[in-house]
Amino acid sequence: MVDPVRCPWCSEDQDRVVDSRLADGGAAIRRRRECRRCGHRFTTFERMDEVPLVVVKRSGHREPFDRQKIVSGLRAASKNRPVSDAALEELARQVEHSLRRAGGVPTSQMVGLAVLEALQAVDGVAYMRFASVYKGFEEVDDFRREVGRLTKTTEPKQR
Repeated sequence: MVDPVRCPWCSEDQDRVVDSRLADGGAAIRRRRECRRCGHRFTTFERMDEVPLVVVKRSGHREPFDRQKIVSGLRAASKNRPVSDAALEELARQVEHSLRRAGGVPTSQMVGLAVLEALQAVDGVAYMRFASVYKGFEEVDDFRREVGRLTKTTEPKQR
């Protein structure tokens, strides 16, 4: 059961809603209320509580999802590339959104693959840089193989 809203002036829990409208781009509902005892008006906001996203690391350790870790990895991969910070922030937001939509508890591998998939459409060089670190490239052949996979998926066959 939800506790009633109390008037900030007299602490009465009986009020009436005078006006309701969306706020924060639809992420919240703003309600204008009037206390039935003292008549003062006050505003309340209703927001959806998000369940924290938890990532399972390779070691089995669980930690809260941190969008800034993705952004910093993307910044390193796209250093000196024509990719804006806003594009990187949006990419990280999209990755988080896709992980939430998938449901369950994502693994760090799922996070890395989601970042790679999204980055592939943004910048090929940044993709290769990120892939080389994420996939632990050790030889030149690792780069060749990845470039081959990248060009296969992005370029149609020519006849």
